[in-house]
Amino acid sequence: MPLARCPWCGTDPLYVDYHDTEWGVPEFDPRALWEKLVLDGFQAGLAWITILRKRDNFRAAFAGFDPQAVARFTEVDVGRLLTDAGIIRHRGKIEATIKGAKAYLKIEETKGFSNFLWQHVGDAPLINHFASPAEVPTATPAAEAMSSALKQAGFSFCGPTIVYAFMQATGMVNDHLTVCHRHPGLANT
Repeated sequence: MPLARCPWCGTDPLYVDYHDTEWGVPEFDPRALWEKLVLDGFQAGLAWITILRKRDNFRAAFAGFDPQAVARFTEVDVGRLLTDAGIIRHRGKIEATIKGAKAYLKIEETKGFSNFLWQHVGDAPLINHFASPAEVPTATPAAEAMSSALKQAGFSFCGPTIVYAFMQATGMVNDHLTVCHRHPGLANT
């Protein structure tokens, strides 16, 4: 009998693997959190599977998502990235990534990026109990607060909807449906 999953992942093996191994798993590593925030920003207006298929290209293009390296990117790097067919070639999103790397470094030095983000959910995953996709919100007050804090810190492409998707992906909220095989295990983290 096949495992019950959240319907959004469909049957694409890459998507199913992402659903089963990454999505909703609490992430506390600051660099990994920054990478996921950047990728969620690039996803705006696109399907997440598009980003998943290009994730390795993004990692190569953005120096393995090393914030110190990305913070030193110049207009020459922006030009290089705008010609890189392996990523999403959007000037605003590329420039937002460089700007975000600089903001990340300031936050990491003073508060810790992970602490800065996780404080918006009380430093522990919020466990939801949604039975159907129609019940899952696209944003919440916590996402709105995090979005506002990120923008104030110098980030962009981080509106409440993007931030809520980021919170779901990084396990700050468990939005696996209650019928999904992943919900119970992640509800006990």
